Amino acid sequence: MPTLTADHAEAGVIHHWFARHVQERPDAIAVVVGGDQLTYAELDQRANRIAHRLLGLGVGRETPVGVCLPRGIDLLPALLGVLKAGAAYLPLDPAHTAERMAVMVADAQVQVLVTDGDGPSFGVPHVLRCGSDVTALPDTAPDVTVRPGDLAYVMYTSGSTGTPKGVMVEHRNVIQLLAGNRAQMRLGPDDVWSLFASVAFDVSVFEMWGALLHGARLVVVPDAVRRAPDEFYALLVREGVTVLNQTPAAFRRLVHLEDSAGADPRLALRLIVFAGESLTPGMLGSWFERHPHVQELVNMYGITETTVHTTYRRMTPADLARPAASLIGPAFPGGTVRVLGESWAEVPPGEAGEIFVGGPGVTRGYLGRPDLTAERFVPDPGSPVPGARMYRSGDLARVLPDGDVEYLGRRDHQVKIRGYRVELPEVEAAVLAHPGVREAVVVASPDASGTNRLVAYVVGSAGRSELRQHLVTRLPEFMVPGAFVTLDRLPLTDNGKVDRRALPAPDETRPEVGTAYAEPQTDFQRAVAKIWASALSVDRVGLDDDFFELGGHSMLATQVVAAIRDELGVPVTLRMIFDEPDLRSLVEAIEERG
Repeated sequence: MPTLTADHAEAGVIHHWFARHVQERPDAIAVVVGGDQLTYAELDQRANRIAHRLLGLGVGRETPVGVCLPRGIDLLPALLGVLKAGAAYLPLDPAHTAERMAVMVADAQVQVLVTDGDGPSFGVPHVLRCGSDVTALPDTAPDVTVRPGDLAYVMYTSGSTGTPKGVMVEHRNVIQLLAGNRAQMRLGPDDVWSLFASVAFDVSVFEMWGALLHGARLVVVPDAVRRAPDEFYALLVREGVTVLNQTPAAFRRLVHLEDSAGADPRLALRLIVFAGESLTPGMLGSWFERHPHVQELVNMYGITETTVHTTYRRMTPADLARPAASLIGPAFPGGTVRVLGESWAEVPPGEAGEIFVGGPGVTRGYLGRPDLTAERFVPDPGSPVPGARMYRSGDLARVLPDGDVEYLGRRDHQVKIRGYRVELPEVEAAVLAHPGVREAVVVASPDASGTNRLVAYVVGSAGRSELRQHLVTRLPEFMVPGAFVTLDRLPLTDNGKVDRRALPAPDETRPEVGTAYAEPQTDFQRAVAKIWASALSVDRVGLDDDFFELGGHSMLATQVVAAIRDELGVPVTLRMIFDEPDLRSLVEAIEERG
């Protein structure tokens, strides 16, 4: 049986390693899609036919070939066929908008597209329709030389600008990824993997080739099942899946499902890999209790530009003592993760800095973007390899005293609130520490006056007043969200990440607080309530409403004090609002002072 090890990283080509399993286990099941399945031999034969057809269409070494197919039985043969032809696949998810896919096709100058009978052509000169164009072609491997340094795929990622850019990934990058993980995760032919991620999301690389280059079985999860946690859970049980890759947001839904329906004792998972988002250990508490025999839960940090995964951190019940920390661990053997300051100097333990990734996972760069490649892929002075580069990630982290690494979020998730720099993940972690919160995300959003404020979107049983009291004991006043929105669930993208753009705008009417609405009774009460409502951007204020629970903060309190003095001509101090934060008490205090 072939064994993929780190020694093979430099000599590795993806489809060559797949071919070894075809020779050793031709009748083993390779891919399952619903009621359809392919053995290793059948998958190899289909891929060979596609490769011959692509070669006939003029595909050559490193040619980007678009693959736009649904999550059906033709998907893996098409991707593998592109590699066998010596080309690089450009994955296009039919669930994405046609406009976005067209941008990618044009940017990569795609001349050949693999799709199905109903798929769009995007004006590409040559279109290969799976099923009809290749049935009569040879099913033996074409004679094409492919080297480890050749391009394997181009994966588009939006980044902070929103403009898609193609990351060029070589065969040896992928082989290094899998070789670096094999020993730690004990990957082998007895495993059953699920392909949950979109093929246009880099985690799919680990799922697909992780299964097929270890001789395992790959179960392709249909689109409809990916969106239904109960159906996905049933698929995991039915297919005996042992290796599961999930974003934390997607996995929370499985945890919540078990919270309400209980765990199925037939669940065969032995390894769960988290990636794509920040993982807080607190969400794993009930999972650890129900599944004490699951062998490994692993948190992995990675970036498309450094080939999917870069670090490895095994999670244990002991991590529950730090429920809000996102621990990502050290780099894989052979790679480096450095936390550097503004001058690219190592920062002291405990101090935040930017993550720079070095080693064999660092990819070639951005397709057709030499300036951006030079900006983000920088020389690695610590590497003994001549010309080695490291990738500056834009992610923040800090090295802990014990050598562990804590992920702190994106640099572009740092916002200014009333002049203070605020790291949104730090606020999210504090919200998630409340036992009545299952999921949370915090964003900066302008209020009616155009001033930036924090808005917390929460899934769980905790009320707004309860949450605010929880946060004021843990965070500085300027970091406490001014608005809270309760949701049944957080919206997710096709990749399973939280879709921040789909979060609803906060309701600008009087928010839910811990007291019922009490109508102001006197002219003075109504006048003060009107000033509060204007400052807080709410439609009404009740007698028992708390200024700070309605979203107030020190700067707004200063505005309110000035307005009461100027418009009502009565003496009031800033201290009075902090001492008497509800409207009734404040009015009484003002009247007592006469």
